[in-house]
Amino acid sequence: MKAIRIDASGGPEVMQWQDITLPPPGPDEVRLRHTAIGLNFIDTYHRSGLYPIGFPSGLGLEAAGVVEAVGEGVTLTEGTRVGYCWGPIGAYATHRNIAAAMLVELPDGVSDEMAAAGLLKGCTTEFLIERCAEVRPGDTALVPAAAGGVGLLLVQWLKLVGAHVIAVAGTPQKLALAAAYGADHGVLDTSDVAKEVRALTGGPNSAGGVDVVFDGVGKNSWESSLDSLKRRGLMISFGNASGPVAGVDLGILARKGSLFATRPTLFDYYTSPEERQAHAGRVLQLMASGGLKLAINQRYKLANAAKAHEDLAARLTTGSTVLIP
Repeated sequence: MKAIRIDASGGPEVMQWQDITLPPPGPDEVRLRHTAIGLNFIDTYHRSGLYPIGFPSGLGLEAAGVVEAVGEGVTLTEGTRVGYCWGPIGAYATHRNIAAAMLVELPDGVSDEMAAAGLLKGCTTEFLIERCAEVRPGDTALVPAAAGGVGLLLVQWLKLVGAHVIAVAGTPQKLALAAAYGADHGVLDTSDVAKEVRALTGGPNSAGGVDVVFDGVGKNSWESSLDSLKRRGLMISFGNASGPVAGVDLGILARKGSLFATRPTLFDYYTSPEERQAHAGRVLQLMASGGLKLAINQRYKLANAAKAHEDLAARLTTGSTVLIP
């Protein structure tokens, strides 16, 4: 058995491909043989130290695989296909032991690669739109980094609930990709994004703007995202792809139109086995039916996960990426 381990925070070079030995699964645990592993920006935050973790550590929160052995009290049977995206950290491995309560069974219409590529991003999309923003038909939403893994799912889910979607991306090709997944308009992030958004939504004054921004970029887009909101609009900052937002002056929310702002995480919206089964079940159902289409545009060998991290940070990827054991 093999796994990626790190002994200290740093760049991709700290990732080590090591032999591991697992004991038999304990009570309420199963042993999984991973077949596909998801790559997510949060993995880079754990590796770099932006989100502190203890050492030594594995990496990765999301994977799909097959149950190979079960501990006492587990109702899952050997051979069952399952997925997870809530951790604990350690998905970058060929095998692992994990609590059965953290797993969801995969339906026939969802492949292992689909689950590994889309479960964390899909569950993030679900809670952001359905339970955090509570988007309604007719609302207008702005999606920075719309050609990324979460971005493309946000575009699709927003269209499913009847929202009007403005996509932001770095190249015309990425905007075209977002449009192919349903975005109504596209804005290059090299332009004056807020000015373009207000032109699309009713003019340069406070009467224009979007109802909600789903911003996973962070520092580089914070100001333009706020300036793109209508009066009493909602800013959802859910990621740090360009670095964390720091030194926030709450008074800016008043000056820009009595705005609302939140910094949610997946783990506060998927807190129990019941929530995981219900809401992840909906995500998997939409994947199986084709209501959510996944763009798995990159595949790397698990042993080459450092290269995957480099490409993700360099914005060389689109859609979703999987690591193959």
